[in-house]
Amino acid sequence: MGLIIILIVGALVGWLAGMIMKSGGGIIFDIIIGIVGALIAGFLFGGGASIINAPLNLTSILFSLLGAIILLAIVKLIRRAT
Repeated sequence: MGLIIILIVGALVGWLAGMIMKSGGGIIFDIIIGIVGALIAGFLFGGGASIINAPLNLTSILFSLLGAIILLAIVKLIRRAT
């Protein structure tokens, strides 16, 4: 059950980050961006700050959103450079 919640919250976080950064992608892309963004947030802000550890905590969702936005910004920089 926890994995399903992480996937749903990750998709939501990825979708929100995509809307903020105006990046086009499908549901799989949004899930990947959300979950990897959560891992980045956990790395940058401490282990308890990502949806991997506490998927239904507002603070962890906001930190994961910030991590996903950072990831999308890096992806845009790489795409622009190539």
